[in-house]
Amino acid sequence: MKQPHQIEHKGTVAFVGRGLVCVEVEVMEACGSCASRKACAMGSSEKREILVSVDNAEEYAVGDVVRVSAKQTVGIAAVFFCYILPLIVMVLVLAVMVSLGFLEGTSALVALVSLATYYAVLALFNKRISQKVVFTINKI
Repeated sequence: MKQPHQIEHKGTVAFVGRGLVCVEVEVMEACGSCASRKACAMGSSEKREILVSVDNAEEYAVGDVVRVSAKQTVGIAAVFFCYILPLIVMVLVLAVMVSLGFLEGTSALVALVSLATYYAVLALFNKRISQKVVFTINKI
């Protein structure tokens, strides 16, 4: 049963290892009637793998149907750090460069470089971020 403030997906166990269970989840398309759904990464229907750290990995077998859940705040934080904050950084850098008198082309290039730098720094903190993202699984 879905807990309040939880994000849940139904999935199939793809691999079981020491303390780890790999669950294959099909992300369903949420934008069925949207005209731009083919170009949007949010609306695609595809399979993704989620690694879940568990103490009782031996209780799961490949092919088991499970429910993977995480706190809703994890999803909100992911959207903020992956989409909203980079947009703010890029727009701010662009605005500062233009206000300092640089050409638009140069300003746009620096803004794109700042965006690439942001994602590189985010990648450096990948291990720390993944420790804060906690998934739980339950057999269905």
